[in-house]
Amino acid sequence: MVSRASLAGWYRNRYVWVAVILLTVSTGAVVLVRTAGSEARPTDLRGQIMTQMRVYLEQADPEQHNHAGHYPQQAADGEQTKPAVICGVNVYGFEPAEATRLADVQTVYGFHLCGIAEQKRTWDWAVKLAGPVIMDLSTDPPGVEVVEATEDVMFIDRLRQMFPPKYAEPAQKEALAPAEMADLRRRYDAAAGL
Repeated sequence: MVSRASLAGWYRNRYVWVAVILLTVSTGAVVLVRTAGSEARPTDLRGQIMTQMRVYLEQADPEQHNHAGHYPQQAADGEQTKPAVICGVNVYGFEPAEATRLADVQTVYGFHLCGIAEQKRTWDWAVKLAGPVIMDLSTDPPGVEVVEATEDVMFIDRLRQMFPPKYAEPAQKEALAPAEMADLRRRYDAAAGL
């Protein structure tokens, strides 16, 4: 038979055990948050690289990222106005791969899709600049090389010549993430006055 004294002792122990469990869970949560913080650094670096790529490509003339053939709109007074270039980017990787700061990154391998946002021109009819791209961040301004086929070399072979194998594989399959594409379209519509 269970006495009241032993039952009261059990309750006290139960509260002690609840406190021990809560303390353990709290300590585990703190450890996980700190560990997640250290894993978030490369993601943060990747985000910084994406931002730098996007800003540079949007500020550069299309000729600077090896795309020609864009002619600016004529304004009503006959002056030329440059429409905005709106870009979305994807980073496949960077060198040196062990870099932890943006200043340490020398070369970026990625993809870009840019639209020339002429006023009232919808995305479907916009001049677009797209393809795998290599950015040399060791120079000022950054150097940009777009993978393009030549008379003698097919596109896929040129991609394999220019990209290291670990980045060439995703470059053959991936373009922009859905969230990046949605952001690109939203920013394009705003720039084109739609």
